[in-house]
Amino acid sequence: MSAFIEDFYYGNIEPQECCSELKNELKKKLRILTEKEEEIYSKLSDKDKDLFVTYTRAYNDFLTVSIADSFISGFRLGAKFTHDTFVTD
Repeated sequence: MSAFIEDFYYGNIEPQECCSELKNELKKKLRILTEKEEEIYSKLSDKDKDLFVTYTRAYNDFLTVSIADSFISGFRLGAKFTHDTFVTD
């Protein structure tokens, strides 16, 4: 078995860390997002802060599921390309 596959199986490889070609751009976007979130939060009443926190948690939950779905779809698509490349009728 390939060491890469074994490392992936045991969770030693984090796909977003080793494969992201947009790492610096993503960090910049995250910094901007965090700054704006803090700016909005500081202007809210206590009641609105609770609502905002609930919203951001729900949105993060949605993103987690959505990103996992995209990863799975991309992985399956890559497997189909590999299969089509090496397996002929």
